[in-house]
Amino acid sequence: MHIWDFIPGCANNKSSKPMKSFRNIFKNLSDLQKRILFTLGALIVYRIGSFIPLPGVNASAVLHLFNGDNGMMGMFDMFSGGSLSRMSVLALNIFPYISASIVIQLLSATSKSLTDLRKEGESGRVKINQYTRYLAVLLAVVQGWAVVRGLESMAPVNGIAAVANPGFAFELSAIIALVGGTVFVMWLAEQVTSRGIGQGASLLIFAGIVAEIPGGVAKLFSLAGVGQMSPAMIALVLGFVVGIVALIAFMELAQRRIQILYPRQAMANGVMNTNVSYLPIKVNMSGVMGPVFAASIMMLPAFIQRFVQSENLVVQNILGFFTYGTWSYMIMYTVLIAFFAYFQTAVVFNSEETSNNLKNMGGYIPGVRPGEQTMHYLDDVVSKVTAIGVLYLIVVCVVPIILNTRAGMPVMIGGTSVLIVAGVVLDTMNQIKSYLVEKQYTGVVAKAQKKGRFRG
Repeated sequence: MHIWDFIPGCANNKSSKPMKSFRNIFKNLSDLQKRILFTLGALIVYRIGSFIPLPGVNASAVLHLFNGDNGMMGMFDMFSGGSLSRMSVLALNIFPYISASIVIQLLSATSKSLTDLRKEGESGRVKINQYTRYLAVLLAVVQGWAVVRGLESMAPVNGIAAVANPGFAFELSAIIALVGGTVFVMWLAEQVTSRGIGQGASLLIFAGIVAEIPGGVAKLFSLAGVGQMSPAMIALVLGFVVGIVALIAFMELAQRRIQILYPRQAMANGVMNTNVSYLPIKVNMSGVMGPVFAASIMMLPAFIQRFVQSENLVVQNILGFFTYGTWSYMIMYTVLIAFFAYFQTAVVFNSEETSNNLKNMGGYIPGVRPGEQTMHYLDDVVSKVTAIGVLYLIVVCVVPIILNTRAGMPVMIGGTSVLIVAGVVLDTMNQIKSYLVEKQYTGVVAKAQKKGRFRG
């Protein structure tokens, strides 16, 4: 007697195997359940990979660099789920790919060849994605080299060097491991996007942040345990986080609806019917990618400063300009958030294309002529709505930094992290709802077709 004799469906088939039974169970799941399970499985694999150490590196010595770091490197480490402080093979994470995406998108706005590729539809998108991957690998090589050289130049911690056997062999193997980890994360993100639920890159960053939240909460209460924080301060911090989450949930769903009218149609009883619909313009149309792009750029100087030590006065002054918590840093961060919010909105929403579509379908905005006037009207509305979205993003991302560095409030979880978590959750839930609606509609159409064939 075997254990699978007790599994339903296997008792009467002695040649059945447990794996076959589990495959049958998986086949009986709906497509949505398969996608959710695939996404969860991919996130588990990603978390396991973040604990695989980089060969030849003493992780305890590297961890010493991040003790008490609530600055930009601490944020980088949180986004990577602790992979950087543990110096795992996934230390570079998805960020070379994000940096490459920023470069390609900026080039697309100025390069005619890339603009033409975008207009080619799916084939053009595939080529642009391939260029992004190549550039991401190149950036991963450069960043991997910087990390490896920085590890070799680190001063010993408690008599223990960060690298046991520095030299060419270590440098080559470590760079290959770091680049391989980045390529794996890129592949995993694409698999989640195509075969799972949600946007792959955002979900991986989301998983890293969520994994680090319990440690941040534990640190908060440990400070209270040793008397470094009062209960009132803890309540204030928790209230602030709850308020930020509520603000994000409200603003991410906020939209400006533009009324669209269609030509009147005469009904059978002679009454004229007017078709009315609405064009929704989201307040934060850029989503979480605007702040993620801005944070990625601001992380680069901190990354270089931590791992590449330079005594050059000019280099030190430039890196000092980007030091976390300084007014220059916060001004630069604010400017980048505003820039990428408008830039990403321009990528997502094409007023000329929307205007032409409305004109071709016979729709028009009350009081606005179809065509060029509609395009200018849409540009004006989107610009004003995006300005509100930019103010909201600045409050969420920059105000916690001011409270942390200037007001002494120990906000363990940054506003950018909360924005990413809340934004990814809302986006994933919307995708699930859209998927269910689509399946319901498909099911209704299929039943109607079957009934039609039966009647025929």
